[in-house]
Amino acid sequence: MTDKDNGDEKAVKDDLGDEKDLPADDLVTTQHSITVKRRKLNYTTTTGRVVLRQEVLTEGKFDGHLPKAEVFVTAYTLDGADPAKRPVTFAFNGGPGSSSVWLHLGLLGPRRVLSGDVGALTPPPYDLVDNAETLLAHSDLVFIDPVSTGYSRAVKGEKPGEYHGFQGDLESVGEVIRLWTSRNGRWMSPKFLAGESYGTTRAAGLAEYLQNRYGMYLNGLMLISSVLDFATLDFSEGNDLPHTLFMPTYAAIAHYHGLHGSRPLEDVLAEAEEFASRDYPWALARGNRLSTEERADAVARLARLTGLSEDYVDRVNLRIEHVRFFTELLRSERKVVGRLDSRFSGPDADYGREHFSEDPSYSAILGPYTAALNHYVRAELEYENDLPYEILTVNVRPWSYKEFEGVHVTVANKLSAAMRANPHLRVHIAYGYLDGATPYYAAEHVVAHLQIPEESHANIEAAYYPAGHMMYVHEPSRVQQSKDLAEFVQSASNR
Repeated sequence: MTDKDNGDEKAVKDDLGDEKDLPADDLVTTQHSITVKRRKLNYTTTTGRVVLRQEVLTEGKFDGHLPKAEVFVTAYTLDGADPAKRPVTFAFNGGPGSSSVWLHLGLLGPRRVLSGDVGALTPPPYDLVDNAETLLAHSDLVFIDPVSTGYSRAVKGEKPGEYHGFQGDLESVGEVIRLWTSRNGRWMSPKFLAGESYGTTRAAGLAEYLQNRYGMYLNGLMLISSVLDFATLDFSEGNDLPHTLFMPTYAAIAHYHGLHGSRPLEDVLAEAEEFASRDYPWALARGNRLSTEERADAVARLARLTGLSEDYVDRVNLRIEHVRFFTELLRSERKVVGRLDSRFSGPDADYGREHFSEDPSYSAILGPYTAALNHYVRAELEYENDLPYEILTVNVRPWSYKEFEGVHVTVANKLSAAMRANPHLRVHIAYGYLDGATPYYAAEHVVAHLQIPEESHANIEAAYYPAGHMMYVHEPSRVQQSKDLAEFVQSASNR
């Protein structure tokens, strides 16, 4: 770490023991191969925890580097590749509190879990197979688990809460990227970040942070199910923005569950987006100034698009909160629909509640990914650790956004600044039409308001998939997304 501390180094050393007892990297290296399109790829995997250290000043004098945290990484490097030409992608998921297991074993890595899909879930104990579409064919990969996720932890005597917030998380993940790049001689390699969900918040922040702190300019960002401005997701009183921006996703979900008859999805979304962009926000802004006829028209249109009853839409005052929607949509069938992936539906404890008791889409994938990671890291990567691998932990809560006190959380300005300073920075954004956590129309709204030159919009590309938050759970989407990301890395590598 690079922040400074005027604390007593001796007291910390006494707590940790002698110098020889201080934590050290515990990396394990193994050799593997995979065949991709009849081409055999030999690669090296390096797995384990990297120690992050902090520069310490005592009474204004440099007093050394003290260990602060141990961060778990899994790196894949293609054997025999030219480091100057070979891209490297640093990948992480979100949460906050999520490990990188989802992108690692679901989409990008050379091995992937078979979890099944809607209506055909794989029963335990699950299985791992080679990922013939792995991004390793085009880029080296480094998966990072932020502090308190995966096997990453603060060291003895240190406070994990220092990393459980926007800036602490940014600096620690940024330090991992700097260390790996320096130790592996990769400063001249094309460099990419791949983040999912809150990982897109982190990636956008890192693009600016890495430039300003280390002078590290990136080639590209891969933002999967992005959230760059939390005002678009915050269903708080007085903020009508999420109600309008979630509505096209509600329409897509209603379509998937058969509530739009034979209408093509494209037609449904076109109508929903038109309503969400003009008449719907106008109706919400009018409040009780709406005439009886205007309100009745808004209620009818909103009910028809979302698949809810006019009575329900009227009772919630035209404002449909997202978890209430997932609980209400199929209530008559005694089902709830998933938040992360609304293709999934399932039972609940009772059918009179306002908010479902659990997300059936998360329940469907938690078991396969957890079993696969715990098996894979020991049996194939030969790394052993008796700590529980934290897939998605609540131990990071409360997450601190103290840097945004008095304002809503946004990194749109940071992404804009990074793109202005680095006009070569490319951005790929992946949207799931059935993602009820980070809706596509909300993300589009933020992108449309980035403060960048007109010509820089050409550096942003979008890809849409008929699935949810982890769109790669849907096999056709996984195959297409793998192709899309490979093409993005190749085109943005500037080689």
